[in-house]
Formats: sequence, C-alpha cells, structure tokens
Amino acid sequence: MIGQKEAEFLWDRAVETMKDAEEVSSANGKGNRAYYAAFYAVSALLSLDGMTFKTHKAVEGAVHQRLVNSGRWSVELGDTYKRLHRLRIIGDYGWFRVVPEDEAKEAVAAAWRILRAVHDAHPDMFPLETP
Repeated sequence: MIGQKEAEFLWDRAVETMKDAEEVSSANGKGNRAYYAAFYAVSALLSLDGMTFKTHKAVEGAVHQRLVNSGRWSVELGDTYKRLHRLRIIGDYGWFRVVPEDEAKEAVAAAWRILRAVHDAHPDMFPLETP
C-alpha cells in the first residue's frame, strides 16, 4: 500500500491527531500529539514518492535528505520537525524531565506549520482547514 492510498490514510491520521494535539490538556500529551501529527503528515508526503519507513529517525533523516536538501523545504522547517521529534521523546521517555508548557504550545503551532507545508505541496491530495 505505497502511494496515493497510503498518503490519503496517513493524511487523515495527521489531521485527526492534530485535533487531538489541540485538545489534550497535558504538556507531554500536546508534545506527543503534535509530533505524531507532523510525523503522519510527512509520512503521507513521502509515501507519494514510494517511500515508507520503519523508524522515526529514518523519517527525520528523510525530511532533511528528501525535503530540505532538495530545496522543497527550508532548513528552518526541517529543524522544526527535528524539535518536535525531540519533544516527543522527552514527553514519552524523559525521566525527571517533562515538556515545558510554553514548548508544548509552540509544538502545536509548529505541527500546524508542517501540516500546511505538506498541504501546500499537494493541496488537492491533502485538504486542510486551519485555525
């Protein structure tokens, strides 16, 4: 299931998870859901190129190799994805560390930027209603 059908499925998950990111109350939960919304959106975009991944680190690498280095995305947007991944790790596994509330709110805004970039790449394939 690589290509358009996978992309549509992953995009739907990205949008659904973005809604969760906005509604969850804990900072760790916001960080987690914001990252996963971006993860699903990026995975949807890359699946159109026939790419699938087994690890989160591989997706992060593809963001930089396939999107940033190719000029499709800015370095800043690639770094945004990387920050979201770091926050998810802190929120999920950070012993004695938590996602700070202000960073959780920024994570939601950052995830929206990534979803918009994916939407802008293929607006017909990836419909988006943003706040």
